[in-house]
Amino acid sequence: MRAGSFGQLTQDKENTTQVTFHYVEGNTETFTIPIPASEFQEEVLQLLNQPWLTFHLVDQTVFICTARLIKVEIKPAIPELQGQGIFSNSMRVSTMQRAASGRLPMNT
Repeated sequence: MRAGSFGQLTQDKENTTQVTFHYVEGNTETFTIPIPASEFQEEVLQLLNQPWLTFHLVDQTVFICTARLIKVEIKPAIPELQGQGIFSNSMRVSTMQRAASGRLPMNT
């Protein structure tokens, strides 16, 4: 991916990975990096063990303290990650789905 062009970024979607960081304070921040998810999955666990991550953007450099993260979301999914503490074929349940599952069926 070449720097500075949103059009180029959307065309190269298969060669990029979107990473969303959720911080202890409650805010989130999303970055798109020019690495295919298949390559990123090889490094992600090692990266999260680093005390700081650095993202060079077009107009600034951002440092992220990994100790302040409570969740990291990656798109596209990287199902190749396997091992202890990794749950394959998981599904996220929304608040509405949770609420609906506790209701009694209505007989009419």
